[in-house]
Amino acid sequence: MNTPTRRPSIFATVCTTYAIALLAMPLAIADASPAQDAPAKAPTTMKKPGLYPQADDAQSRIDAALARAKADNTRVMIQWGDDWCGWCIKLHDLCGKNRDLSRKLLYEYEVVLVPVGRFDRNLDIAEAYQADFKGNGVPFLTVLAADGSVITNQETGSLEAGGAHDPAKVMAFLETNQAPARDAANSLKNALAESKESDRPVMLHFGAPWCGWCHRLEAWMATEPAKSILSRHLVDCKIDTDRDTGGKAIFEAYTRGNSTGIPWFVFLAADGSTLSTSDGPDGNVGFPSTDGEIAAFTSALKTADPTFTKDDIAAISKSLVANRTAREAAAKAARDAKDAKDALKKEGA
Repeated sequence: MNTPTRRPSIFATVCTTYAIALLAMPLAIADASPAQDAPAKAPTTMKKPGLYPQADDAQSRIDAALARAKADNTRVMIQWGDDWCGWCIKLHDLCGKNRDLSRKLLYEYEVVLVPVGRFDRNLDIAEAYQADFKGNGVPFLTVLAADGSVITNQETGSLEAGGAHDPAKVMAFLETNQAPARDAANSLKNALAESKESDRPVMLHFGAPWCGWCHRLEAWMATEPAKSILSRHLVDCKIDTDRDTGGKAIFEAYTRGNSTGIPWFVFLAADGSTLSTSDGPDGNVGFPSTDGEIAAFTSALKTADPTFTKDDIAAISKSLVANRTAREAAAKAARDAKDAKDALKKEGA
């Protein structure tokens, strides 16, 4: 079973489940700092090399973060800086070690680290978001709404106290600029209205920021061919049991208080009646990964909307198997790398 039935502690979650896929980026928020930290004063040795992605396209990462923020009702924080920036590393470390800041970032922000080079990289992106890191130094923070509009730009010298970043000041900044809470009942109401108009059932799925399997489900739903197939047949409605106002109550109403774990989903007719759920023969399938879970998931899809074709179901199944295979390969590669590292240490000893 891949669905947790109890919420772990924030610290354990940050360090394990969610960290697998996303937490490395949010924790890296911590790179905001004063103008005096400029390339001319770059340290010769970096504490954490490779913090800022150097080779990929920053705008594509921002766009992907905006898509996730739209789905999750969060905000995007661009952290301008680079690997030579000691203050960037300090802020990163603070947010990684401070449990309250880690939780806030995990729950409320998609963080994108954008390298500035010697203040000569990604200047076009900075201009588009009115981010004057050249005039203020790095790290520098830009907060975006999910539609890409700028909420605020922030130099980070004012977030310091006593030669370090002040956790209280950083938290105040994050709380001030986070997205207003989404109302779960209103989200469901709008989805049912769309269902009535389009004659497509609602896929109401429940998740939470700490739930790694929830993020895997949502990431898979956003990729092809799943995205196109599901959107043709279903109205997507996500409710966050932790962040959405009234979200937990709606979850408990549909599960009747049973401990199903999350992700959990229910397919609804336009009148709100239940067509099928993610409760398979062996319990909640969560994010379908095993052959049995995949079979139960596709059966629930077909029950919810009989217009799913054989080709649709075959493509969904194939995509889920490919997802599982990729995860298994990545896990094996990580184990092999660890074994090789351990072997080198042993030889050195």
